[in-house]
Amino acid sequence: MLDVTPIPAFSDNYIWCLNHSGDNQAVVVDPGDARPVLKALAERGLELAGVIITHHHFDHTGGLDALLAHRKVPVWGPANPAISQISERLREGDRVAILGIEWTVMEVPGHTLDHIAFYAEDTGGDPCLFCGDTLFAGGCGRVFEGNPGMMLGSLDKLAALPASTRIYCAHEYTMANLAFAAAVEPDNAALKARISHDQGLRDRDVPTVPSTLALELDTNPFLRCAQPAVVDKVLAEERATASDPVSVFAAVRGWKDNF
Repeated sequence: MLDVTPIPAFSDNYIWCLNHSGDNQAVVVDPGDARPVLKALAERGLELAGVIITHHHFDHTGGLDALLAHRKVPVWGPANPAISQISERLREGDRVAILGIEWTVMEVPGHTLDHIAFYAEDTGGDPCLFCGDTLFAGGCGRVFEGNPGMMLGSLDKLAALPASTRIYCAHEYTMANLAFAAAVEPDNAALKARISHDQGLRDRDVPTVPSTLALELDTNPFLRCAQPAVVDKVLAEERATASDPVSVFAAVRGWKDNF
């Protein structure tokens, strides 16, 4: 079974460490800083075997040079020449074997134009999705390089995955995201239960991620832009003038940007 553990970095990043129980080979996802990665690997007796990159932002790539100086390993990432350290550049629909597991690459632009996600079903457990900054627990990334329609299309693509998929995002933004979600859907019972549960985790300094796609579909406003409660809320507050999903998403994203 694939073992996935978070390595905290900076103030709220998670660098995900992947390995199989009983094996010392490890792959890390979006290492913005090499120091906590090297420390965690040494503590666990693991050897770096590869790096996965979802997009070009420095808090996801900043540790690449130091990690590659430590050990020359494959780097799988988007087809963006600006990330010079990538050795295997991937596009929509590509399949790549990492740690003996076949991963499918999904292009999910919006937060950045080069953003990709890695999805696998045959992990020895539930399907796994490493989605960087596209989909967060209770939220989604800011639309920096794309547009609302592009970002919504990327989220819709992720929302079509099996509901049991475990969502491994790259930041501990959950409680702030859920506070906003409660402003959008104050009567959402599933959301209220999630806030209580996840606040308990944070009170014990336990990560709130991974979540599941099923939970996101029930509580994440950015995946609920066609739900009547969300549509009615943004129209009632005059944040949108049309009820189509792109207009509603743009309104919800703009609201969150200034929340």
